[in-house]
Amino acid sequence: MSAEHPDRQPLDDARRVREGLLAVGYDADGVAELLGPVAQRALARSETVPARRATAGGSALEQLVRLWLLQLPVPEEAVAEALPVEAALRLGLVARDGASLRARLDVRPYDEGFLVVSDLGTGLDGEVSPLPADHVLGVGGASTSLAELTVRPPVGRALDLGTGCGVQALHLSGHAREVVATDVLPRAVRLARLTAALSGVELDVREGSWFAPVRGERFDLVVSNPPFVVGGTAGGGERTYRDGGEAGDALCARLVREAPAHLTEGGWCQLLANWVHRRGEDWRERVGGWLPEGCDAWALQREVLDPAEYVSLWLHDAGDAAGPRYRDLYDAWLGALERDGVEGVGFGWVSLRRVDAAAPQRRVEDWPHAVEAPLGPHVLDAFGRWEWLRGHAADLLGQRLRVADGVVQEQVGPPGAEDPEHLVLRQQGGLRRAERVGTAAAGLVGACDGTVPLGVLVEAVAAVLDEDAEGLRASVLPVVRTLVADGTLVPA
Repeated sequence: MSAEHPDRQPLDDARRVREGLLAVGYDADGVAELLGPVAQRALARSETVPARRATAGGSALEQLVRLWLLQLPVPEEAVAEALPVEAALRLGLVARDGASLRARLDVRPYDEGFLVVSDLGTGLDGEVSPLPADHVLGVGGASTSLAELTVRPPVGRALDLGTGCGVQALHLSGHAREVVATDVLPRAVRLARLTAALSGVELDVREGSWFAPVRGERFDLVVSNPPFVVGGTAGGGERTYRDGGEAGDALCARLVREAPAHLTEGGWCQLLANWVHRRGEDWRERVGGWLPEGCDAWALQREVLDPAEYVSLWLHDAGDAAGPRYRDLYDAWLGALERDGVEGVGFGWVSLRRVDAAAPQRRVEDWPHAVEAPLGPHVLDAFGRWEWLRGHAADLLGQRLRVADGVVQEQVGPPGAEDPEHLVLRQQGGLRRAERVGTAAAGLVGACDGTVPLGVLVEAVAAVLDEDAEGLRASVLPVVRTLVADGTLVPA
């Protein structure tokens, strides 16, 4: 159901279903109000009893929640006024079972009036079963993480690489004139088109492997939540949503390296990734080796799991923990990681921006700490500050800086001490960085209110501290560059 699939019947059916559902409040706000916070939190834990109690009244909205969110059969007559049943049957959203309807696909309300279509999940009330190889995931923690990471300036063309159910493409539609989405899995292509149609959004959804469907095209923004799992084929066979079909973390490395060829000048690529921590190897050098020339690049590691944690996580995620071969699958996967020298697997974010610069910024950081969500605006600001620093490398002393909003100064030392051991500048937003600084740098930062050039402030601080101004400049300028790069100081 894109420009390449102009069949009017599915589009008309989707429009009618969308209108019927939204008319009775089957949207994110309406469902949240119906369920209440207790039932919502329980449902997030795959526990349905509180939600069953909250939907026992028999209204059309309650029945729709039971149909799709609780996967319960519902009387057809109870939803017939809200749901165009024949249209829903033709779209494959439901199946008729006597006088009842049951869900064939998950149709889930999402932000901004969107309706996301995916395969039905497993695990409600502990009833777990293995997922099929062509399973299409719905909105989960990883997809939410990418959505919050993504920068959102208005752009011309955007690409959702490996779209799955299409949720990232929905987000892109809010700030891109044209959105292309690709997936190698025919089932995912079909469900992403359903998601677009039910959400009233126009997407160009194409079938094919990674960049093949967009060969020769360029985009202002590329996002991807790829099948980044390491070694999954050793643990029970390939699942397309999870396993990229390449050894170790090679798929993520390839996507990072190939992305710049598909970016416009100033274009962005942001993706989730796993990378291995291999015995005798610094993971920062490994991931740093992925980062391409011609791009400002930032890889941020959010957590590291040991091999046993990692294997257990993904076997449970796929429903294999309930199967009779659980121990065998666990042992095979663990053995494969051990033979490859893997001591841990990192999860993180990679952001690239194509730039025409002789010395682009390249950062690889371990950051397991809490961050402000959404992080996208802070990523956009960070890359902007790095570009600003490049442009003012020769005249930084002539620039006016100010302390970023929400930065506080802390004095650290033993109780009762006359002087602090050190000073800390702590950000209250973004990555919530804490920068340890000396007395001179703290005094300089405190004077940065955006009205006086930096060079003049250095002279003043040197006079107050009775220090040589030239020596102070040499010592504090590298600190100032770091504070600007990290967002504690910002151009006025």
